[in-house]
Amino acid sequence: MIVNADDFGLTTGVNRAIAELHADGVLTSATLMARAQAADEAVKRALGVPALGVGCHVVLVDGEPVLPAKEIPTLVDPRTEVFYPKLGSFLRRLFAGRVRALEIEAEARAQMELLQRYGLRLTHFDTHKHTHMFPAVLRPLLRAARAAGITALRNPFEPIWAVRATPRAPLVRRVEEGLLRLFEPTLRRMIAAEGFKTTDGTIAVVGTGSLDADTLRSLLRQLPSGTWELVTHPGYNDADLGRIRTRLRDSREVEMKALRAIKEFPRIELISFASLNAPETAPAATGS
Repeated sequence: MIVNADDFGLTTGVNRAIAELHADGVLTSATLMARAQAADEAVKRALGVPALGVGCHVVLVDGEPVLPAKEIPTLVDPRTEVFYPKLGSFLRRLFAGRVRALEIEAEARAQMELLQRYGLRLTHFDTHKHTHMFPAVLRPLLRAARAAGITALRNPFEPIWAVRATPRAPLVRRVEEGLLRLFEPTLRRMIAAEGFKTTDGTIAVVGTGSLDADTLRSLLRQLPSGTWELVTHPGYNDADLGRIRTRLRDSREVEMKALRAIKEFPRIELISFASLNAPETAPAATGS
């Protein structure tokens, strides 16, 4: 199981939580936001702990781009010259054909290469708010990743057994996950056809914002054989986090404490995305 923390670089408190959990042996991977306010500190922390797998948390919504706004006009709000703050706004423009794939590719590659220039060896990529679950976004992201030498990515879909094992997840999250799963066969074919590696699935997606120790134990007791990713959002609820627009405020410290329960399951081997390059741990991208 890969235990990945999203939002590396969001705040110093998020960075500190990730470093502490990795030192405690319960977190193996993190995805870094290239232009987040504490990204420079996150890079320094990552370079100091090479055993922590680090990927690129590609941001196309609710953040600041690497490229100038004039180079990616269909991705940014012309009034602010940053990404649109809401996922819904991005998706409406995407499905209306108003977002250019070449701009997604260029911006994603710029984010990946910025992190690489700092000296990071990126193990994989995923996306803020899971935008890569949509084929129109995944295609240009795969091109960007290949150009950056990245060959692994998050499987953004949560299996039904894991959704059922997350009883505290809001109903709306469950419904959304069920609808979005319609994209899964297409994405698996795309990932396999392009020769990228991924996991058998991701758990705790619907549990984002409600993942506590009991829920985590419920998931891990039912974890089947295979290679899985546990997606987490730990952090300290401090003044820096208070200045950021996010629904994940109180839940970050709850998740941070909950992750210690992983030690109760010593039979689960903890790996990072770097291990997917090893033939013995590489899952089939067409698995279920």
